Amino acid sequence: MKKIVIDAGHGGKNWGTTGKISKEKNVALAISKKLGRILSEKMSGVEIILTRNNDTFIGLNERAEIANKNSADLFVSIHCNSSGNSRAQNVKGTETWVMGMNKLSSNLDVAKRENAVILLEENYQEKYEGYDPDSPASNILFSLYQNAYLNNSLKLAEKIEYQFKNRVGKNSRGVKQGPFLVLHKSYMPSVLVEVGFLTNPQEEKELNDALKQTYVASAIYRAIRDYKQDVESLSE
Repeated sequence: MKKIVIDAGHGGKNWGTTGKISKEKNVALAISKKLGRILSEKMSGVEIILTRNNDTFIGLNERAEIANKNSADLFVSIHCNSSGNSRAQNVKGTETWVMGMNKLSSNLDVAKRENAVILLEENYQEKYEGYDPDSPASNILFSLYQNAYLNNSLKLAEKIEYQFKNRVGKNSRGVKQGPFLVLHKSYMPSVLVEVGFLTNPQEEKELNDALKQTYVASAIYRAIRDYKQDVESLSE
C-alpha cells in the first residue's frame, strides 16, 4: 500500500451539517489534517494525499478523481453526523460506511444528505449522469459500482469501528452500507467515516476539542495500519 487519500468532507459554500457551535466542514478538515500528519509520521514510504487542506469547495466526483488519478490504494472520507429525530440531542456515536445495498431502505437518509451536495455544483445533472439524490432507483444503481472493492472496504471499516469502541471509548453504531456518490467512482477500497453527531451537545463539544480530535485521528490511523499489515501479509 503506497498511497492513501484522506478526504475532508464538504468545504467552502458547502457547510455540511451544523451544530450549535460548529460546522461539519471545519471539524472534518481538522481531523483529516491530524490524520494526514499522523500517517505521514508513522508510515514511512506511504504517500498521504489530502483532497483539501483549507476551506475549499470540491465536487464529489472531483474527490474520487483525485484518488483515481493518483492511483491511490485507499480512500478515507471524514464526516460528521446529525440526527433529525425528536430526541436528536441523545443520539451519538460513530459510523463507518461502505458502498453497498445492505439494509438500503433504512440507511438511505444519511446517503441522501451527504449526496445532496451535488445540488451546489454547476451542471450536476450532466456531471452525475441524471442522478437524483431523492430517487431510490438512482441510489440502487450507484451502489453497484463498488462491489469489486467491498470486502476490503468492509475489513477497514470494521477495524475503524473496533478502534473507536475499544481504544477511544466512543459509542460505535457499527459498519453500514449505503449509496454514497463520493465512494462510487473511487477505484480502490473506500470508506466514509462519520466521527460523531454535531446535534449531540456533548459529542459536538468533544469533536471541537483538539486533543479529542487527535484521539479520533489516531484511532483511524491504527485501523489503517492494521489493515495495511493484513493486506500486505496476504501478498507475501
